[in-house]
Amino acid sequence: MWNSVERELIGESARFRAVLEQVRLVAPTPSAVLIQGETGTGKELIAQAIHRYSQRSTGPFIKLNCAAIPAALLESELFGHERGAFTGALSQRIGRFQLAHKGTLFLDEIGDLPLELQPKLLRVLQEQEFERLGSSQTIRVDVRILTATNQNLAKMVDERLFRADLYYRLNVFPVLLPPLRDRVEDIPALVRHFVNVFAKRMNKTVDDVPEHVMDILRSHAWPGNIRELQNFIERAVLLTEGRLLGPPLSELAGLIPTASKQPARTLAEVERLYIMEMLQRTNWVVGGSAGAAVRLGIPRTTLIARMRKLGISRDTFEPSASWRAATAGMQAAAAGL
Repeated sequence: MWNSVERELIGESARFRAVLEQVRLVAPTPSAVLIQGETGTGKELIAQAIHRYSQRSTGPFIKLNCAAIPAALLESELFGHERGAFTGALSQRIGRFQLAHKGTLFLDEIGDLPLELQPKLLRVLQEQEFERLGSSQTIRVDVRILTATNQNLAKMVDERLFRADLYYRLNVFPVLLPPLRDRVEDIPALVRHFVNVFAKRMNKTVDDVPEHVMDILRSHAWPGNIRELQNFIERAVLLTEGRLLGPPLSELAGLIPTASKQPARTLAEVERLYIMEMLQRTNWVVGGSAGAAVRLGIPRTTLIARMRKLGISRDTFEPSASWRAATAGMQAAAAGL
């Protein structure tokens, strides 16, 4: 059974194999798991693997992205509500905890859980019981909790943005997913996997990736990690007309300066540059099918949060000379394709 999950989680690098070993160890236990890693590293896939190879595999796997639900609605999403509990509550709603009874509840972006809800989550973890909004009846559940975040929860605890007792309760078994730039040797296998997936989906025959293309893909920093790579390969397969993969390499040109041209940038600087490039390309449209969030392969709410953190605003954005030069170089490269 375990061999099949290894086939689904693609990678042979030492760091990724270490993650798989952690998953193998913790999956059969009832322990809470905190999956940490940058956006796009595959945290949900790891959570699904833990559930699938646990003793609860025949039970439900229920997920909730804490960053994608307005704070005012999160309590209802988690615990449910009775009819008339608040304005707009026209019928009874079953919460995610109750839906996950005898199974696993995966709470993604747990760092975005409002402080006022954290004591209620802690109580459920400790007592395995809760009340729906508008009800005094206590409901008992049997749920395993898996959580994930791309934030530094320990730092948030120090800054009093996250409860220490809840953090320790969730962090029984931490799993840290490495970013794609730290497992470069896995990129070729991931590229071939995504090429096969999208070629079949589009009814195409794309059976080879040129070596110079693979070299470029290996050298790119992929700030959006596996999700960014997946979206890029989907576009590449869509644009390919023959059997040889022809990706839009101009999209990658100039985003990450080489050491011979400029000093190394921090991850935050690279991420800021990449996000601004996507915003420029989409005329600063964040959401929607043609927005920057889709191109980056992340939820709209996550992109908005990253823009705020990195200080990105259309009103204050003024292209520097180096920015104009990089953009001009990318346009010239695109025109030559």
